Amino acid sequence: MRAPPWLDSGTLGRDLVLAGASLAGGLVLYALGWQPQVRPDVEVPSALFLPPLVAVCVAVGLRRVAPRASLAVGTAALVVDAVLGSSLGTVLIYTQVLYDACVYGPPRLWRWLLRITVALSLLGVVVGVLGYAALGVLVVLAGLLPVLTGISVRQYRDQAAAERARAEQTARLVELDRRQAVSAERARMARELHDVVANHLSAVAIHATAVLSVPGLDRGQVESALRVIRESSVQGLAEMRQMIEVLREPGTSVDPATPEVVTARLAEADGLVERVRAAGLAVRVRTDGTPGALPVGVDLAAYRIVQESLTNALKHGTGEAELTIAYRPAEVVLTVENPVRRGGSGLPGAGAGLIGMRERATLLAGRFTAGPHDGRWQVRAALPTGEVG
Repeated sequence: MRAPPWLDSGTLGRDLVLAGASLAGGLVLYALGWQPQVRPDVEVPSALFLPPLVAVCVAVGLRRVAPRASLAVGTAALVVDAVLGSSLGTVLIYTQVLYDACVYGPPRLWRWLLRITVALSLLGVVVGVLGYAALGVLVVLAGLLPVLTGISVRQYRDQAAAERARAEQTARLVELDRRQAVSAERARMARELHDVVANHLSAVAIHATAVLSVPGLDRGQVESALRVIRESSVQGLAEMRQMIEVLREPGTSVDPATPEVVTARLAEADGLVERVRAAGLAVRVRTDGTPGALPVGVDLAAYRIVQESLTNALKHGTGEAELTIAYRPAEVVLTVENPVRRGGSGLPGAGAGLIGMRERATLLAGRFTAGPHDGRWQVRAALPTGEVG
């Protein structure tokens, strides 16, 4: 059976219940005649022990809301009780006050209590050596022991709170890393989808527009345009299926009828150039240096940059372009130049291609520029290969 909410840990109701229970226990000891513990010279009425008992119980009720006031009231009650001859109930309840002051009070408070109780314990030991051994034992049991217990519990709670805060901070950092990873993956997916879909569809759109807009085409010209459309469509579908295969869960398989996996590597640029030439762009290719194996990320980025640059030249140029691939000791440099068609005719573009090429180069710590150069449009990307020349 669950306790009512007002008795939950940390509530004022629980503190008041504890104060009431302490008062009840003290009254039981009072009724049993456990006062005074020390017989003074003057006979003291037993009723005088009740106000200090009530006061120390009030101190227990104030343990959370006012730890300093609780300690002050409890200490004053203990002093009065000691002057009267000391009652067992008040002394026992005061140990709870000391414990609560160390657990719920400010750090400075428990440090002072530790110093004072240690000093009183040493003084009690000295007095005990002189013949009052019971006094030293009483100071240690009723003073130093509750303080040490309270400090231990407080340090444990502080350590637990610090561990919880550290765990929450770690969880926030993990969530932040997850979100950043998701954002980076979404950006990568956007680049890949643009390169796979937009480039091939651009060739399809150009030839479909030519077939529809130029009257009097003979069958051979129409078939040539349709072949380019078909090759671009098949190539785009193959690359799209490759991307879907990468995104699938491990262990799943794609359709067995899927064409052979497309390898997007700079070494496959010859096939890309042939397809662009078939689409109507006269491309001159020049290679400087000795081709070598490239890191996977550099290989893919170089292929996609060449693909996007030639597609832009096909869409916005005058029908010719020059591709230069320079293999250098520590980087590969790609340059694509083409004249720009006057009047701004051609297929519209949203600029996502340039953004994607720049992102690819930046992610690899490379350099990328695109813009007019000597009356032509030039795209230049330098991608580090990680080698030292």
